[in-house]
Amino acid sequence: MAIGLTIVAFGTSAPELIVNIIASINGYSDIVIGNIVGSNNFNLFIILGLSGLIFPIVVQASTAWKEIPMSLIVSVFLLLLLNDFVFVGQTYVSRIDGLLMLILFSIFLIYIFNQMKNDPHLDDEFKSKSTLKVWLLIIVGLVGLILGGQLVVANSISIASKLGLSEKIIGLTIVAAGTSLPELITSIVAAFKKNSDIAIGNVIGSNIFNILLILAISSLINPIKYNSDFNLDIYVLIGGSVFLFLAMLTGQQKKLDRWEAGVLLVFYIFYTIYLIINGA
Repeated sequence: MAIGLTIVAFGTSAPELIVNIIASINGYSDIVIGNIVGSNNFNLFIILGLSGLIFPIVVQASTAWKEIPMSLIVSVFLLLLLNDFVFVGQTYVSRIDGLLMLILFSIFLIYIFNQMKNDPHLDDEFKSKSTLKVWLLIIVGLVGLILGGQLVVANSISIASKLGLSEKIIGLTIVAAGTSLPELITSIVAAFKKNSDIAIGNVIGSNIFNILLILAISSLINPIKYNSDFNLDIYVLIGGSVFLFLAMLTGQQKKLDRWEAGVLLVFYIFYTIYLIINGA
């Protein structure tokens, strides 16, 4: 679970980070916010939904009572921050907001590392690679992410203009789905292997990373103008987080059953249709 919440979550959130850095530099605020909120909704509804259909997700007690509520609290914090309840009078995500999110992210990391210290099962179960090979793979991966991120942002804006769609709907759908593909593959593979901790830890960890780290870095690069039309999408994120928490308490406790996973999937399909019909 600790690995899922940190190493896997950070790795699979790298595309969101690169895309948001590029979008922030170019002043595409709706892409920045849309990618964060859209990716989190995609993670919660599509990825957990598909994973839960493949194999019901059974979680540890700490996940049900600590990590899932943390994700919910962070989502509520995002709503309050973006709507000026934290620093009154702002109409944008400022650098001060970014620093506040980084402080909260540091607290989250300290919590996870304390969890890892108390885990007796963390051992060297992976084959080691040479230091040179590791660095070469990191460099190749970063170059690929940067090039891919530029392609995603540039072509998403092009699609939006040609189809008459807003940056908001492009960020919530095409960009969000594209940058969430690593989470999708990771969680589906984990579900097939019946590794529930990685499947749900990846999603919960990525959602927290996206808000507290990636949005923070984006705002430090360039203050982000906030479009209040995103409030509905954040309500959806909060509602989905509440549903996931309640799913841990109902039926067979600490388990996401197939029917509950199906509810997540069906809701997201109707939500996406609503976005497209209304032009977001």
